[in-house]
Amino acid sequence: MLATGEHPVMSSPFAFRVLHTDGAARRGEMTTAHGVVQTPAFMPVGTRGAVKGMTVRDLEDVGAEIILGNTYHLWLRPGDHLIARQGGLHRFIGWERPILTDSGGFQAFSLGARRVITEDGISFRSHLDGSAHMLTPEGATDIQARLGPDIAMVLDECLAQPATEAAVRESTERSARWARRCRDRFLQVLDHRQVPGTFELDPDRGVMSDELGEAVPGTSVPVVTNPGQAQFGIIQGGTVPALRDLSVARTLDIGFEAYAIGGLSVGEPADVMYAVVAHTAPLLPADRPRYLMGVGTPLDIVEAVSRGVDLFDCVMPTRNARNGQLFTSEGRLTIKNARFAEDPRPLDPACDCYTCRCFSRAYLRHLFVSGEITAAVLNTVHNVSFYLDTMARVREAIVFGTLERLRVTLQSTFSRPLCDS
Repeated sequence: MLATGEHPVMSSPFAFRVLHTDGAARRGEMTTAHGVVQTPAFMPVGTRGAVKGMTVRDLEDVGAEIILGNTYHLWLRPGDHLIARQGGLHRFIGWERPILTDSGGFQAFSLGARRVITEDGISFRSHLDGSAHMLTPEGATDIQARLGPDIAMVLDECLAQPATEAAVRESTERSARWARRCRDRFLQVLDHRQVPGTFELDPDRGVMSDELGEAVPGTSVPVVTNPGQAQFGIIQGGTVPALRDLSVARTLDIGFEAYAIGGLSVGEPADVMYAVVAHTAPLLPADRPRYLMGVGTPLDIVEAVSRGVDLFDCVMPTRNARNGQLFTSEGRLTIKNARFAEDPRPLDPACDCYTCRCFSRAYLRHLFVSGEITAAVLNTVHNVSFYLDTMARVREAIVFGTLERLRVTLQSTFSRPLCDS
């Protein structure tokens, strides 16, 4: 059944079905134009079209089914027009499984003094060369049409916390207005979608062109490299329940293929985040996946799953790996510690990833303290594998009705101080 105000996206293969439940937790399958994703799922973050420290082959080997790309960074370099001319993001990076791209709003927000938010959008100066840019809801939609991910996010305003209720309300209402503009543009582009390769991109005008480079009469829409693209709306509202309710009502009234919970993991305490998720998730359609943006630790993820969330992303496994902090079944481990200098054991005896099968803690420490690039690679392979293995355990626990037991185990494991032995 379509949500209120929803346009029937006939060309999109996007679908979701719940297979099992355990309390509020759901075990499901999300179908996209580039394949099926088993949920709950974690998306490794490939900001610039690459997950740092991992090749596509590595990602496939550890079982990644979907990755995340960043609209802001790919727009600025190498450019959405270039990627469209290469056939879209999947072909450009050599990844044939599903991709989700965020809208770029959070990255523009993080520029601080270099950006200004108005009703029109976000004006900012590039972190690369200081050049001036304007990211609008329509622009973010067009950029993602050229990139061609399977899931495109709407442009929203990310508000720093703490903030006054008045500021949160203003931001929430602006995000709802931007969501309407994103959806209107998405549907406008949808009406002109073509089979990839039928049209080529005019590099100057950025509109559909025929094979001779002439603009297609009557169109002013971007080339679409993935006709099966779906669009997710984003729920804002800070930590104010009434404003979350407002955002849910406004966003569902617009109608999207699915919905994300945004505006969390920006400095609020974990218990506050859990409370907001517990309040918001049940308000979203039960037949659509629910995506909690930018979260988080293994414990955060299982807590959110138990509250009804299906999709996650976070830079933590890759960033922490490069900094020498590793996630294991015994807790977090800092590999630079001297006590690992002669430790012959695998990083995590319970892990079957390439790193744990083949290398000792002593060798991993040597690589890290020596500044070897291989340290970041092997550490990242392990951390991402650990996250994906944790998600597999979560899915299995939901099927067998033992998610609470797993939650207690992870709480015990990751609430302890860093593991040094």
